[in-house]
Amino acid sequence: MIDDDAKADYARDGVCVLRGAFAPAWIETVAEGVRQALDAPGPHGERYGPAGAERFFGDLDMWTRLDPFRDFVMNSPAAEIAGRTMGSSTATFLYDQMLVKEPGSQQRTPWHQDQPYWAVSGFQVCSIWMPLDPVPSEVSLEFVRGSHRWDQTFNPTHFADGTPYAGTGLPSLPDIEADRSAYDIVSWDLEPGDCVVFQAMLVHGAPANPSAGRRRVLSTRWLGDDARYEKHAGEIAIPTDSSGLVEGEAYGGPRHPCVWRDKAAR
Repeated sequence: MIDDDAKADYARDGVCVLRGAFAPAWIETVAEGVRQALDAPGPHGERYGPAGAERFFGDLDMWTRLDPFRDFVMNSPAAEIAGRTMGSSTATFLYDQMLVKEPGSQQRTPWHQDQPYWAVSGFQVCSIWMPLDPVPSEVSLEFVRGSHRWDQTFNPTHFADGTPYAGTGLPSLPDIEADRSAYDIVSWDLEPGDCVVFQAMLVHGAPANPSAGRRRVLSTRWLGDDARYEKHAGEIAIPTDSSGLVEGEAYGGPRHPCVWRDKAAR
């Protein structure tokens, strides 16, 4: 499923689309996990946007407490997809995140890069964005194609209220939404089973969801051979605990398992 064209798209653009990457059984497994997580949010569960608005809800690290997410992380094709797309001989799990935009939600997912939120250095770092519902391109995740090569790290912001993370010393991201024509923005129609794989420095965001359909998504975050623990200045969102990691070492252990290893590289 990860052919040379997909790998070339990822290397050049920072993002590639894989059609039918996950069997229906995996979509059903994750959908059950999302149901459980919405019924009983974890310590990192958060509602984004103003009270009284249609719900835009997120949660993290569900795999540590809910079996459907753990099953997906450890047994689905996700780890191999991440490793092969990144050109890595391994795929180590960082964390999972679900985002649910109910029909009528007017809350945007702000433009951002992923990696500044994380205590991670390296280039072999990616996310797999997997929808559980049909997602037309007008409400799908959008990417500034090639922005993973800008060689610039921007200050992350809190999704809940848009305030910048404190103490990072990083510049603010340009106002992409105010000047969309100046950027090469792409998005795709996606069906359950499809996924988008993107490099963690790629600038991306998502529109509101005024349509009639739910938009349930699971994002899993993956680290390759060159990724290391690196604590940046200021606020850090991930990892949600120190996990005993030492500056400059590779992620590992029970909280960040190496899920896939290329047999040909052994």
